[in-house]
Amino acid sequence: MRRLRARLRGDAGMNTAEYAVGTLAAVAFAGLLLKVLTSGNVQAALTAVIDRALK
Repeated sequence: MRRLRARLRGDAGMNTAEYAVGTLAAVAFAGLLLKVLTSGNVQAALTAVIDRALK
C-alpha cells in the first residue's frame, strides 16, 4: 500500500509539461493579439481614439 501511494503521488515531469503548455498558449495568444493590433482597421481606430483624446 505504501508503494502504491508513493507511485500515485509522484508526478515527476508533470509540472514541466504544464509550464510548457502554458507557455505555448501564452505565445499563441500574444501572436494573435499582435496580429489583431497591427491590422489596418484596429490601427486606424486606435489612432482616432488617441487623436480625439489629445484634442
